[in-house]
Amino acid sequence: MEKIKILVVDDESRMRKLVKDFLTREGYTVLEAEDGIEAMDIFYEDKEISLIILDVMMPKMDGWQVCREIRESSKVPIIMLTARSEERDELQGFELGVDEYISKPFSPKILVARVNAILRRTCGNTDGDVMEAGGIVLDKAAHIVKIDGEPAELSYKEFELLSYFMENQGIALSRERILNNVWNYDYFGDARTIDTHVKKLRSKLGDKGEYIKTIWGMGYKFEAD
Repeated sequence: MEKIKILVVDDESRMRKLVKDFLTREGYTVLEAEDGIEAMDIFYEDKEISLIILDVMMPKMDGWQVCREIRESSKVPIIMLTARSEERDELQGFELGVDEYISKPFSPKILVARVNAILRRTCGNTDGDVMEAGGIVLDKAAHIVKIDGEPAELSYKEFELLSYFMENQGIALSRERILNNVWNYDYFGDARTIDTHVKKLRSKLGDKGEYIKTIWGMGYKFEAD
């Protein structure tokens, strides 16, 4: 079986080497880019990249610009790295379609765990479950969502969030429980991370977005008509 390819984009060679070493030990093939322009060249040239680890602050073309350009044509999972931990940066990243957000300095083992979690779902074997609720059909194996027969363009994290909601129909879910299950790690950030994703997901579901009901002071509940 061909190894899964990961593109690591960071202008610091020591950081790239650190990430590459840990990912290589996990059996991944790692491609490197030292700035945004080089990253886009590699991305357009190699159609088999399964995940991108992207630094925000880079010369020539920063991480935000790279993310915007990639999202115009691809839903490949993106993990954003940054030395800044301001909340508005994190929310901006999620608005642009970033799947994970990690502030430097970070534990390489935590980074690898998050990479593994994402790739298990996007590249690994799934149980092929197809779920249906109120006109929404979600195919976990094919990673496709259809609303009244029409395909919906969801990001990786939005897809996982909808899948978790549909698997737990009628159950009140706290933000903490959603984060721990959908993000696959103990999240210590602000609860608005969840709220941002729910807002975008509701928008993409159109009138079906009303199925995701807010439970004030707690979290959310999915109930289809």
